[in-house]
Amino acid sequence: MDLIEKKSIQKSLIVFINIESFKKGEDLLNDYEEFESLVKSSDVEIAGSLKFKQNAPVTSSFISIGKLEQIKELSIQNKFDLIIINHQLSASQNRNLEKYFNIRVIDKTELILDIFASRATSHIGKLQVELAQLNHLSTRLIRGWTHLERQKGGIGLRGPGETQLETDRRLISRRIKRLNHRLSKAHKQREINRYSRKKSRNKLVAMVGYTNAGKTTLFNKLTESLQVAEDKLFATLDSVTRKNKNPEHGPILFSDTVGFISDLPTELVESFKATLDELNSADLLLHVVDISDLDHRVKFNKVNKILDDLSLTNIPQIIVNNKCDLVQDSKLRALKNRNRDQIFISAENQTDFKDLRSNINEILFNGTFNGWVSIENNLGNIRSLLFDMGCVKEEKTSSTGKMLANIKIGNDELKQFIDIKGFDLCNDKDILSESIN
Repeated sequence: MDLIEKKSIQKSLIVFINIESFKKGEDLLNDYEEFESLVKSSDVEIAGSLKFKQNAPVTSSFISIGKLEQIKELSIQNKFDLIIINHQLSASQNRNLEKYFNIRVIDKTELILDIFASRATSHIGKLQVELAQLNHLSTRLIRGWTHLERQKGGIGLRGPGETQLETDRRLISRRIKRLNHRLSKAHKQREINRYSRKKSRNKLVAMVGYTNAGKTTLFNKLTESLQVAEDKLFATLDSVTRKNKNPEHGPILFSDTVGFISDLPTELVESFKATLDELNSADLLLHVVDISDLDHRVKFNKVNKILDDLSLTNIPQIIVNNKCDLVQDSKLRALKNRNRDQIFISAENQTDFKDLRSNINEILFNGTFNGWVSIENNLGNIRSLLFDMGCVKEEKTSSTGKMLANIKIGNDELKQFIDIKGFDLCNDKDILSESIN
């Protein structure tokens, strides 16, 4: 369902209110630009904008009476069809504003929900969006239908029946229950898939970060995928997992996830648990940061706060500073000197990927074994497994009929072979003396 009826909307006014009492010490410098990008991402035409400060929100209408009159005057003069406000409104505040302006008013939560509804493509994604929309809508049923009372016939059953409002609430409640049930089944299926992955010893690397940090572009480069990567907020909504196309040690799965944003609505966090659960099973998190963004430090801290709220801080994390090609060389050198434990890349130009891959491999596989091994003839399954993992660089046959393989494999992955009888490590001299081809 679309919360914003785009076909009927011609002109919209965006109202950006800087509430002094909401400030927490670490606020975005370009918070207006971010809000404007959100509106543009919903494909709504911006016909006007109004920015102002306010000490605290008004209980009944959120906006002070003076600014209410100013907005109403602007609305009448320009014949706006929609007013979009950069804060989350209560149900009563939303109703009071719509009554005062006599046009549709939506808040930040509804705006994000609308964006999500237009971007969801997978079955689970659509279920999650619908659940979030219904949870939000359930608190905003307007009592305009209460006059539509139905009479129940029969002796002892006379009197006011169920109002339309009560009917709507009941129907929404039923639908929410069904959606939760279907998402629960999807969650169980993902648990089975994660168990299968763990059993096959596949490693999972999940990408996290602020929206529009370049996660999808990096994902495409690492996996040679063709996921849509756009310069807009929430271009990626559905979680996508793909295998590394150039495995240096063994099979690595990369997962591209939905981007975070400051003050993410609680409805979304709750509804998207099925997607966020993917992060819980990750062996490594790539925290992608848009280093060219003036607010990159603040956004970095906000993402970490969300990860902490989701109890994901125990998972190893690599900080990947992306879009280095958009930063001046002198500034970039200073950043690298201050953050030597972080990775600096340009996903678009695929620069400095070697350091990134090396760090991933070090954490996932505890370093690398690069050398020769001998495998007895009766261990054909082991030979096949090494080839499937993409570890074998060169193969020879010894004079005794053993297979000699030059492999590159993570030390943790090597452990599964070390105790197998007939599988032995050997040096280059052994190879020269034993090999016949």
